[in-house]
Amino acid sequence: MNHARIGTLAAAVAATALVLTSCSTADGGSAGSDGGDDAVAITDVNIVVPADPGGGWDQTGRALSQLLTQEDIVGSAPVTNVGGAGGTVGLAQLANEKDPATLMVMGLVMVGAVETNASAVRIEDMTPIARLTDEPLVVVVPADSEYDTLEDLVEDVVDKGQEVTITGGSAGGADHILAGLLLEEAGLDGAEIAEKLNYTPNSGGGEATSLILGGKVSAGISGVGEFLQHIEAGTMKALAVSSEEPVTQLPDVDTITDSGYDVVLTNWRGVIAPGGISDAERAELERLVTELEASDAWKDELETRGWADAFLTGAEFDEFLDGNIAEVTATLQNIGLVG
Repeated sequence: MNHARIGTLAAAVAATALVLTSCSTADGGSAGSDGGDDAVAITDVNIVVPADPGGGWDQTGRALSQLLTQEDIVGSAPVTNVGGAGGTVGLAQLANEKDPATLMVMGLVMVGAVETNASAVRIEDMTPIARLTDEPLVVVVPADSEYDTLEDLVEDVVDKGQEVTITGGSAGGADHILAGLLLEEAGLDGAEIAEKLNYTPNSGGGEATSLILGGKVSAGISGVGEFLQHIEAGTMKALAVSSEEPVTQLPDVDTITDSGYDVVLTNWRGVIAPGGISDAERAELERLVTELEASDAWKDELETRGWADAFLTGAEFDEFLDGNIAEVTATLQNIGLVG
């Protein structure tokens, strides 16, 4: 069997945009994209989440908002949700942003959504700042579902096709990719996957949760952190997680590999800035997120959420992002999710 891995999970299917509204030179002057390499200082942050409330991007944005201010890294960090098209609406907004002190929190979900939405604005046009987190996905069904194992669910999709409905995050995102990879491992080719997979995308985790709890879909896929409380409450049944090893929060739930499908998929989240900002502006944005990542408060948040620390900046994040975009694009083509 093919061993499938898309990136590293630190997330997310998505995405979250941070707009840092106060950017000034160290001596008090204004610093735009042509402001040279003089030191800059960012004092306030506006966080725009390019998804509806309730999902991993929203959780990430609100954690950033709370902790950036709690740790006195910035003075204020209000959050605004701007949902749409797997974060590509937010990406287009970032491309038009004139303030160089602007960050977007994004990840694997947006990488896939750029391809499935044929977005004219691409992540490569922006400035990478940091990879932050990594999170396994979990496949769940309603508590009273007939499915007791992942194999039960996958075999029913193969047999009944569109009669079996699966929900998750944005089209082309981590959840959608995982569903396609499971069917590929079950022996279907790209055309067969496109024909049989009945996937309902959502702009936020809250919508997917409502569909699952209401018995409107057969199954759901999302980050462990988004479904954990419902699994613990007994209103959802977890079939498998997408990590290499069982996750701490769900120690009794098998991995997908243990369930017979050679698939490991991780959902990472990170931050990017507008293209064309100065080296000094990029360095200051990197400083902010590096200071946050080093704090005990951030480490506690990672443990609470079940997010792994996957921190990368500079050339290492540049290289990772380029490779992830190429790998996700090829995978989407192979499993029939894009032409």
